[in-house]
Amino acid sequence: MLADREQEEAFQRFLRRVDDIAELVQGLNSTDPGVKEKATAEAEKRLHDQENSKEEESKTVVDRTVINTQASDVANAEAVNADGFLAILEKDAKERAKRRKRNEHLANALKEKGNDAFRKGDYVIAIQRYTEGLEILKDKQELYTNRAQAYLKMQEYEKAINDCEWALKSRQCYEKILQIDPQKESLFKDCMNEVNLEEKRMKDEERAMKEVESGKLAALSIEELLQKLDRPDQNILYYTGGIRLLTGAIKDCTEQTLFRTNNGFSILKDNEVVRRGFCAERKNAAEVDLSVSLLFLWQAVCTGNEENQRLLLTYPDVNAQLPKLLSSGVLEIQKQTLALISLYSENENGRRLLVRHQDLTKWLQILMMLVNSTDARASSAMNILSNLTEEERFKTQCRLMLSTSVLPLFTQLLTSVKLVNQAALARCIGIMGNLCADVVIRMQMAECKECWQACLKLVDECFDVGTPKYQECLFAVLGLMMNLLLESNGIIQQSAEPEFFTLLFQHFAVDISGKCMSLLREKDGRIVTRAIGVLSRILPASLSAVEEAVKGGVVKKMIKFLKAGGQIASNYGIKTLSICTRSNRQAQEDLVKSDKKFSVLMKLLESENEIIVGNAAFCLGQCLVVPGAATSLLNSNVVMILLKHAGGDATRTSVQENAAIALGKLCVAEPRHIVQLRKLNGLAILNSSMKYVHST
Repeated sequence: MLADREQEEAFQRFLRRVDDIAELVQGLNSTDPGVKEKATAEAEKRLHDQENSKEEESKTVVDRTVINTQASDVANAEAVNADGFLAILEKDAKERAKRRKRNEHLANALKEKGNDAFRKGDYVIAIQRYTEGLEILKDKQELYTNRAQAYLKMQEYEKAINDCEWALKSRQCYEKILQIDPQKESLFKDCMNEVNLEEKRMKDEERAMKEVESGKLAALSIEELLQKLDRPDQNILYYTGGIRLLTGAIKDCTEQTLFRTNNGFSILKDNEVVRRGFCAERKNAAEVDLSVSLLFLWQAVCTGNEENQRLLLTYPDVNAQLPKLLSSGVLEIQKQTLALISLYSENENGRRLLVRHQDLTKWLQILMMLVNSTDARASSAMNILSNLTEEERFKTQCRLMLSTSVLPLFTQLLTSVKLVNQAALARCIGIMGNLCADVVIRMQMAECKECWQACLKLVDECFDVGTPKYQECLFAVLGLMMNLLLESNGIIQQSAEPEFFTLLFQHFAVDISGKCMSLLREKDGRIVTRAIGVLSRILPASLSAVEEAVKGGVVKKMIKFLKAGGQIASNYGIKTLSICTRSNRQAQEDLVKSDKKFSVLMKLLESENEIIVGNAAFCLGQCLVVPGAATSLLNSNVVMILLKHAGGDATRTSVQENAAIALGKLCVAEPRHIVQLRKLNGLAILNSSMKYVHST
């Protein structure tokens, strides 16, 4: 016990040192001059004491770190010492990180050897390997908790408790580090998560052990059933029946934990009959029944149990078989595989386990194919996909097969809307739209001609049918098209067309805008809003598309929607008007006729949304070339509003620029507005805006 006390004292000394460093760093960064001066003096003292312990020739370094006590140099000296102190910490941290990386590799290897011995029931060897690992890396929490489990098996309870206490102290270390540098919160989040999981695992196993010691029948039955399943060379039906009995016996966390601690997951690894039946390529009826039984069992032991979820995926046969089971032609196998994977996809730790242990490059394609299912499998598959898209690593993996495998399948589904599960297809389209948040995926899809053709065909078919189940697909595909055109969003300015638009977009622009114009007659407001959104993003790609839209009455329709209000619709609507009035004289004249005295634009100029304000100012400026337009604003407060925005502090400079240009054009078109401008002392702003006016 003497060694244990020495370890505990050493640990407490470490924590005290961490506390001291935390207080010192906080003091050096304090805004209180008194606190900062005190901390600086303490830092100098520590450096001075440290240097005095070195050889005589290093004294010049001490002289360089002495803080100037004269008032004029205090601030600089404090900064030098603070930076120097932190630099020492940083250098030391880098050296420790290199050593730790090497030690981590060795400790992990010893941990795996210990785990292998533990699974075989050789607890003496397991303890020896865990101990060797701790000699290399004393703060590796899993080694303490794993060794504690081995001690429990050996009935050495005092040693087990001691290891558990040490493991839990890791939480204190992480919390102290976070106090020193709060900006590292995301970096330590995973560490804290591991601590929490280990803590929960230990508590679960302690509770389960008490259940066994108390002789509770439910707890004892798990061990008894696992022992019966451990009998070799039995008929496959024997194992299937035993697995189903075991599944029925698992009711809560205690039974799940006992399943784990009694090597329940080794059923597949250590039993050749079970393994062969589960891994068979073409399964007979008995092997199908066995596989389904195993999938039910794993659902029972993994539901809400993250440690069991982790252990299950560490078995090679499970890893190798999951994609095959997922695409199995056997309905019940596929259904229960989806149910098992759903357990993982529903929480952050589970998704990370899937991404870490599974090659998910083919999963997008496999799950997407289930859109063809008419039963619950389609919905389950889409739920899994939707959850997985929250993981960045999944998006990265999806890039690899998108063009070659996923997009051909996706376009096929889009053109088969009447033959597939419409609700699932709508979800699938939405998922692909979410994946477009990844720039690489978005560009691959946006450059796919077949994808655009399929989207347009789906719009036609859904619009013709008009029933609710098809409306969801229509709504989803409009959202996808908006996301594919994402780069074109923002405030319209006087500059040339953005380079984002490729010849492909220009080729489809007229067709896309034409479809959207037709959808403006829809009764579903969600679809109308998205149709306007697509218009606002595709029209800049083609002057021909703008001309066709203007001929179709787009200006009058946008004014109507803008009068109805709604910020999202207003954002898209005013941008559409800005695009049309920028290049089309007919659009300018239509707006002046449709919006008497610019009442709609004036209202939008009062919006709190900068994008709406910027585009409204741009649109107004374009329309002032129409005879009589500027005169109609003589009795309004338009000068004051534009002046406010031109000299305002909007985060987007295009707001000020567009307002200044509109103000200049207003005064040029109708000089009487200059009188109002003078009253508001706005000539200086107008003069500064002349460079924009001359460039238009």
